Amino acid sequence: MISVHGLGMRLESGGRPVDVLTDVSLEVPARQFVAIAGPSGSGKSTLLGLIAGLDRPTAGRIRVNDVDLTELDEDALARFRRDAIGYVFQSFHLIPTLTALENVAVPLELGGDPLALERARALLDEVGLRERGHHYPVQLSGGEQQRVAVARAVARRPTLLLADEPTGNLDSATGKQIIDLLVALNRTLGSTLVLVTHDPALAALADRVITLRDGRVATDEPNNGGIA
Repeated sequence: MISVHGLGMRLESGGRPVDVLTDVSLEVPARQFVAIAGPSGSGKSTLLGLIAGLDRPTAGRIRVNDVDLTELDEDALARFRRDAIGYVFQSFHLIPTLTALENVAVPLELGGDPLALERARALLDEVGLRERGHHYPVQLSGGEQQRVAVARAVARRPTLLLADEPTGNLDSATGKQIIDLLVALNRTLGSTLVLVTHDPALAALADRVITLRDGRVATDEPNNGGIA
């Protein structure tokens, strides 16, 4: 499903090169729930963004669904993200001028789905927001906004679902609800879930935990206590 080999990411900071990721290699099989953990600044979000095709690495290769992302041009990469990847951000990234229903419908409409609004209503129902579709993001709580973001991320039934600190702006109880929702939807879709978190309790829910330190893989271990 995901194959990362010799991945490196070097950025300029204050006129000096900074290695954010160095020689990262990993394999993630289909349907696995993987947590990427580690302290702030360890490269977790950078790695997730590279797997999503949001950025390009300065070294190494990334394959998702047997497609080499490093060989795609920007248009092909955008199409691949649209069709194969769902992404949940920490800060929700909802469009403020659209209702919850319209936000969920966006990827469906971009994909040419003639039943976009009908499908979006069904998705809002799945995440427990049947009655909130006509509300704008500013009228929703943080947990409700993240539920809308999750519904939007899974709208096109992606084979890969990525979540970057999806509970970072939520209280612990609401955050647990969002993780439970992500895991339940992921199992229903039969897709692969990769979650970035600094919270050991959330990482402990995964099938496997990959820990980064200073831009390198420090540990990569199965988690027997994960959600089966």
